[in-house]
Amino acid sequence: MIATTQVLNDFNTTFSDLENAISLVEEEDFNCIPFPNSWTAGQVVQHIILASAGFSEVLNAKVKPSDRAADELIPRIKTDFLNFDIKMKSPDFILPEEKMYDKVDLLKTIKEIKTDINKQIETLDLTQTCLAFELPVYGFLTRLEAIYFVIYHTQRHSHQLNNIAIALSNKP
Repeated sequence: MIATTQVLNDFNTTFSDLENAISLVEEEDFNCIPFPNSWTAGQVVQHIILASAGFSEVLNAKVKPSDRAADELIPRIKTDFLNFDIKMKSPDFILPEEKMYDKVDLLKTIKEIKTDINKQIETLDLTQTCLAFELPVYGFLTRLEAIYFVIYHTQRHSHQLNNIAIALSNKP
């Protein structure tokens, strides 16, 4: 089982890295498509918000004692989401709209999610299985696995934001 201090450290490092990746994209480029078949930086951040806020709700919803190790699926989730050689398709319910996004507003929301999930990490029993949402491919996750899903999903998209920032900084 992963210690709460390690979970907090992994989560906070990931969200700090996300904030840094967002800051690399200039305000005037935040809603520009950097290369074909890409979201804008604003859409990527909105996608992270939609996914992470949803997990915040799942963590506080109905749970049951787990019938397996609380961290059993973490290695699989990590392998899947940190494989940058594959392109994943987002479920419709967390697809970002095609619109102009405000960088400052999105950063504020990211900080609120970070604070909220931090409190949950510190106060909830992370070994419990969440029953409010069955994740496609993985099934019902423990709270610990759900938090690491948020971590690895966010790391994947921070990587994407870094690539977007590089592409936009090289535009003519």
